[in-house]
Amino acid sequence: MSDSEYILELKDITKIFPGVKALNRVQFQLKRGEIHALMGENGAGKSTFIKVITGVHAAEEGHMYLEGEEVHFKGPKDASKAGIAAVYQHPTTYPTLSVAENIFMGHEIIKNGMIQWKEMNRQADELLSKLHANFKSTDEMGALSVAQQQMTEIAKALSTNAKIVILDEPTASLTANESEELYRIVEKLRDDGVSVIFISHRFEDMYRLASRVTVFRDSQYIGTYDVDKITNADLIKAMVGREITDMFPKPDVKIGEEIFKIEGLSRTGFFKNVSLSVHAGEIVGMTGLVGAGRTEVMEAVCGITKPDEGKVFLNGKQLKIKKPSDAMKEGIILLPENRSTQGLILTWGLGRNVTLPIQKKLAKGFFNDIKKENELARDFLEEVDKGAVSIFDPASSLSGGNQQKVVVAKALAQDNMKVIILDEPTKGVDVGAKAEIYAIMGELAKKGYAIIMISSEMPEILGMSDTIYVMCNGRITGCLNREEASQEHILSLSMEHSDKKKEAAQ
Repeated sequence: MSDSEYILELKDITKIFPGVKALNRVQFQLKRGEIHALMGENGAGKSTFIKVITGVHAAEEGHMYLEGEEVHFKGPKDASKAGIAAVYQHPTTYPTLSVAENIFMGHEIIKNGMIQWKEMNRQADELLSKLHANFKSTDEMGALSVAQQQMTEIAKALSTNAKIVILDEPTASLTANESEELYRIVEKLRDDGVSVIFISHRFEDMYRLASRVTVFRDSQYIGTYDVDKITNADLIKAMVGREITDMFPKPDVKIGEEIFKIEGLSRTGFFKNVSLSVHAGEIVGMTGLVGAGRTEVMEAVCGITKPDEGKVFLNGKQLKIKKPSDAMKEGIILLPENRSTQGLILTWGLGRNVTLPIQKKLAKGFFNDIKKENELARDFLEEVDKGAVSIFDPASSLSGGNQQKVVVAKALAQDNMKVIILDEPTKGVDVGAKAEIYAIMGELAKKGYAIIMISSEMPEILGMSDTIYVMCNGRITGCLNREEASQEHILSLSMEHSDKKKEAAQ
């Protein structure tokens, strides 16, 4: 195939930052009207690669060709003029401005020195209509959901007549229904002749959309594969550099006595009559469609919100939990879904994050025993990651998977821990780090902790759970053991009450 048959081609791209080779002679080819997945672990070089394509960074070595002609972008404006647009995982929007203002930011329609607001709103509504958006050009950006903000960013790309659209982890913060809507939009872009680079950790994104996948590892190009010809095992090996023989390393653990129990827990408008139990060494999975009430139940258990009725028991004793510190004192620890804002203080060092819950115990008069604090932090970090970096490095410097390990180490620092609740523990985490987090969960189960794992990912629910509770519309619709659980059975229970509500309405 000649160069001109690719709309975009990069050869031997090398990018060097002080002390780091972020890209090392990487290759990439994008066909016209193709959805091409780009995958790799965190730190593989994907983000730097996007920034080279979009003119944010200039490569030290290598060549980039657009429609067969070599190009040298001096900045993002050059890339935009050439028809390249990027939509990032966290939309870079102006929340107090309208949707139309966000779409045309930097390329406003101006006539006789005046911004043409009516024409901008009209064109913005046309673009939104093409995407089947359920909001208007005059709506305030800050009032939109993450999915709607991403749709606005895609409309912005189309407003510049982009021929190439780069989507960076677009489904990471979306519900299943929102992801399906995004898939429809991406397929329409392809059908309209737009070429798409789709960056994701999620295999389901790749299988659903892409015809080819390119893998980066350790800043290097590993290979490009036809999606329908590469196996899961081979793709994982390409991404992590080793075989992961057991993606879900669930150890055989003798389940002990009941440690934790909820009876008839209810909170008006969120969940009703929820009951479940967890035993020593048991991993209980809680699943269901997003919005089913799983997280809300555990927030009520931990004192973040207040239930209207129901009981919570620990080792047979009824608890009165009024605030999160009460749950922590009893040994019930919640590892939140949003680890970066709720689980860690990103500007702090890893060590101080780990020891935050036990600061009072470390106090020596008016001061902390710094030596003891650092020793404990190292011990707990090494327990979850033998290759842990310096305890003084800020949490913001870590990938999502390594941040999650720090959150687990923080839980381990509380020596009274009995129940660990993990909310979406592998969200936004690459495949290699996922296997490591599952291994940590298995080790915690072997030590006798009672574990509750809230997850929307069916493979990890099936792969790691001893018992599975399924929720729908705020109610428990089923409790399955490991042997009887299947994806079809869980999906059926996830939609059970929705179907009944429809029948009742009819």
